[in-house]
Amino acid sequence: MGRILSIDYGKKRTGIAVSDQLQIIANGLTTVETSGIFDFLNDYLQREEVSCIVVGLPKQMNNEPSENMKRIEPFVNRLRKLYPQIPVEYWDERFTSKMAQQTMRDAGLKMKERQNKELVDEISATIILQGYMERKLM
Repeated sequence: MGRILSIDYGKKRTGIAVSDQLQIIANGLTTVETSGIFDFLNDYLQREEVSCIVVGLPKQMNNEPSENMKRIEPFVNRLRKLYPQIPVEYWDERFTSKMAQQTMRDAGLKMKERQNKELVDEISATIILQGYMERKLM
């Protein structure tokens, strides 16, 4: 069984999380500059077996797509074209940044550490992945 890779795609940075091989635990992996996301993915996918890629779906409170969707759709289309053997799914990413901030507060991180946007993006990707995996268990 391969890992599940989660992507919190952003204009400048992209948070990435990954499951263990048994697809039980979600772990933050890294944050990469969005301009280098495909270089990172090519390298990672050569080293690790990935059975699914989950991409955060940006929605507004009224369930309409958010502004970032115009960047995410071309990204997902390119993912599907480059890696046709790996299913790509969307997962609602509403509130993940706020949840990431709360997670950092709960972990006792100081204000300066909580302002680390790369860490927020990585934790957001982890929250997206955890939600996706919990749904699979139901």
